[in-house]
Amino acid sequence: MEFFAESIQLITVMALPFLLAVTLHEAGHALAAYRLGDPTAKLEGRLSLNPAVHIDPIGTILIPLVAILLKFPFLIGYAKPVMIQPRYFKNLRRDMVIVALAGPMGNLLVAIFFALILKVALSFGVTQEDWLFQTARWGVLLNCLFMVFNLLPIPPLDGAGVIEQFLPHEMAQSYRSIAPFGFFILMGIIIVAKEIIIVPTQFMSGVVLTLVGLG
Repeated sequence: MEFFAESIQLITVMALPFLLAVTLHEAGHALAAYRLGDPTAKLEGRLSLNPAVHIDPIGTILIPLVAILLKFPFLIGYAKPVMIQPRYFKNLRRDMVIVALAGPMGNLLVAIFFALILKVALSFGVTQEDWLFQTARWGVLLNCLFMVFNLLPIPPLDGAGVIEQFLPHEMAQSYRSIAPFGFFILMGIIIVAKEIIIVPTQFMSGVVLTLVGLG
């Protein structure tokens, strides 16, 4: 019973930060692509901050719940990927880099937003045991985690999408072909080398908190 009580408590404080993390990540991609001339995301209703249009039953619900119940070292999951049509871009490589980086930058903005909430909450006397404190703290941590995670140079993550634009065509194709195995590579990192993700996540969380005056 204690195990399930802990799991439910985690879900209550992590659900909102996680949902905003995956929503703003995909909305960032959608907005950047639209501003650069690609109407696909808007036509598909993805140019929105409504979490309902971004939720993926497996990536947004099932996988995070399994991660919590199995006590993964950190929460994992994803929303429905935003479809991009590069043919609309005027400067293909530059615009693909901008679109790829827009998702992680969306997470950075949400992390700063939660850090500001945390600062205001503390000024009103909220304690570490309160739901608002815990939710805001996870909001900073999870969004920094998603930013770091998605910047890993492993296809099909955003970091790989950036690197790909600087490679010769044939090398880029070979690099992209790793994508079907990306999940297994990531699981290997989580199991045997989680510090690759945890250390920069903690660093970025500290930077965000310092930025709002909580460092």
